[in-house]
Amino acid sequence: MKSPQAVLALTTAGVLVAGALAATPVWAKAPTDPPAPVFDDVTVHDPSIVTSGDEIWVFGSHGASAHTQDLMSWTQNTIDLSQDPDNALFDDIYADLAETFEWAQTSTLWAADVIQLPDGRFAMYYNACEGSSPRSALGLATSDTVDGPYENQGILLKSGMPGESENAGEVYDARVHPNTVDPDAFYDADGQLWMVYGSYSGGIFLLKMDAATGEPLPGQGYGTHLVGGNHSRIEAPTIQYDADTGYYYLYLSFGGLDVTGGYDVRVARSKDVAGPYLDAQGNDMRDVKADPSLPLFDDVSIQPYGVKLMGGHLFGRELGDPGTGVGTGYVSPGHTSWYQDPATGRMFMVFHARFPGTGELHEVRVHQMWMNADGWPVVSPMRYAGETAGKVKRDDVVGTWQLVDMGKDITATAAAASDITLGKTGRITGAVDGGWKLTGQHTATLTVGDETYKGVFAPVWDPDLQAWSTGFTAVSEKGVTLWGRKSVEVSGQAAVDAVVADLSLGDTSGVTVDLDLPTSGTGGTTIAWATSDPAVVGADGTVTRPGIGESDATVTLTATVVNGAASASVPFAVTVLARTPGVLAGAWSFDGSLADAAGSFADATPTGARIDAASAAPAGYVADGVDGQALHLDGTGGVRLPDGLVQGSSYSVSLWLRPDALTTYTTAFFAAANANSWVSVVPRGHDGVGGSTMLWSGSQWYDAGTGRGLPLGEWSHVAFVVDGGAASVYVDGELRFQGTGFPDVLSGSGNVFALGVNWWDTPFQGDVDELTVWRSALSPDDVAELATR
Repeated sequence: MKSPQAVLALTTAGVLVAGALAATPVWAKAPTDPPAPVFDDVTVHDPSIVTSGDEIWVFGSHGASAHTQDLMSWTQNTIDLSQDPDNALFDDIYADLAETFEWAQTSTLWAADVIQLPDGRFAMYYNACEGSSPRSALGLATSDTVDGPYENQGILLKSGMPGESENAGEVYDARVHPNTVDPDAFYDADGQLWMVYGSYSGGIFLLKMDAATGEPLPGQGYGTHLVGGNHSRIEAPTIQYDADTGYYYLYLSFGGLDVTGGYDVRVARSKDVAGPYLDAQGNDMRDVKADPSLPLFDDVSIQPYGVKLMGGHLFGRELGDPGTGVGTGYVSPGHTSWYQDPATGRMFMVFHARFPGTGELHEVRVHQMWMNADGWPVVSPMRYAGETAGKVKRDDVVGTWQLVDMGKDITATAAAASDITLGKTGRITGAVDGGWKLTGQHTATLTVGDETYKGVFAPVWDPDLQAWSTGFTAVSEKGVTLWGRKSVEVSGQAAVDAVVADLSLGDTSGVTVDLDLPTSGTGGTTIAWATSDPAVVGADGTVTRPGIGESDATVTLTATVVNGAASASVPFAVTVLARTPGVLAGAWSFDGSLADAAGSFADATPTGARIDAASAAPAGYVADGVDGQALHLDGTGGVRLPDGLVQGSSYSVSLWLRPDALTTYTTAFFAAANANSWVSVVPRGHDGVGGSTMLWSGSQWYDAGTGRGLPLGEWSHVAFVVDGGAASVYVDGELRFQGTGFPDVLSGSGNVFALGVNWWDTPFQGDVDELTVWRSALSPDDVAELATR
């Protein structure tokens, strides 16, 4: 909650927070289930909450913002600056914040925070960072209305400067001084305005603010150190005062925010707003920092600390279980904000999350929170869907459950759910042994091994069941969180029927790659496969395509589904397409020109740093290409290939690359229907593929990592083949990735193509040679031949 009036009303009146455990408030009694929720989702990275009238707003990174009235149905207000630089939050964001962008050497903003000042104005704390260093600027802009336009009041803090710092007489040291980003302004119990901020570098810091101006009170420099240092991966601080417990809660995100970063949410608390903040084991968070003797961004030293509330996890789904896909969970959830409803006292955590199997796609999520019997926050295992925490009956608890142990590690490996049973006598059996009991209307104590966990049982909307169910959330004295959701278990004929109904091989009318044949399903069901022609499709799903000139082959795969004495057989007709000769669209040998050697298209043209930018110079060439000369790109521009080069769902691209530098997201070959639907060959992929060369597609995100990088200064051959949703990626003639479900990007008209540039990222620096583009799917033998020098 970010308005001073609401905060003071809550703290002075002593309104109970959601699920306050000493008593159950009237609003928490729910005699019947709420209606099924309606969700409308938005993308705001690093969301920060502020209210305006009946509306609840989030502001975040890259100029994005959104609003809601019920925390479930959101409306996007502004989007990422890279998608729309004409941002409505400012009259002219690049002119208004020119000093910030220039200082931070960037064209985007990081995690903005908005709060309402006592005079009714809204204060936005914007910030920007260079990215690879803590060279950052944090400033203030104000508006009479929450949606702007905001008027810049200037930069408040800088970091990363040489020879000086905001601390008088000190030279900036990134190990001890903060990176001036990720601000969170808040009011304490007495209505005093503060700002907590920081990311990595020297850690998290706190400043006392002047509520009349929204600026820091003078003479504080960077302020008071609360957590972190030595470049530890700790960021995204936010502080909440809870009137019932009398504590200030400092929420933090540990780890890296991307799909392999292991982002998680932790909390510590203090009776004093300025600390010290302690975790559940009494550790002083000021001492939590990376070991300077270990590699940069050392996580091992910091991961034992803080109460870990949430991390990457998966409530898994087996074949035949309710729902679709792999199950329900998050990847790298974090950068939290909090909201407390002034009418009901209910308390919520607001954050962004990524999701299993969807790459870097992220959305805003909201989960209800409660304070447990020890005064620590616990977070619902499912997103908020309108529920209240009323009386829970034993029948709501007894049964089979999925249990997630969040642990304390900072890890990109999702915490996988295990199966347990909560018995009528209070025993926990299955993957763990222990006990459970209801200690109040909905409060819970669980014992697993030697550890005791305290929390709540609460109603949850289960997205797989599409129904109301029961969940639990509890935290131990060591700061470890358990989440659980009640599960549905079937066996015998019911299990067989469920697996048969769910069993699918997708579109098998034109198969070109190996099939993924499931072998197990719900309730211990097994699936065995047989084939009518193992020379074409093996019982393990291996596909061998007929050769060029041969007929397509039709094979019957039969699945035998068994659970106990029940069984069923399911046949699948599979048509395997014969290989076809390649259909060349265009070819560029770059022997001193940008002419299409195939003679089908007009010459390609040089570009500036973006695909649509004009070039200030002609194309450059080097003499030592793969065959004759090669195209040289110096990192300032690229080449626009002819429009309409490919139109369809089957195509292939082959090219030789010799990079001089490798930068994340930089494209070597780019094809797009528009700015939201594209295909890119990225020599250095994001951390989600370990920085390896990848085929990337957005915004239907598809990450085809090869597990291999390209050497600098040496020629490497890269090719990819897309065939009706099947994608294969080769490096030096070796198949490095094969998968299905690739987005259909180029079937429409008006497609654009380029080398070395797109609409957003750093241009490619290095050499390109022997580019061929095909309107057909090449065979592995075809690719191997193209990869031969």
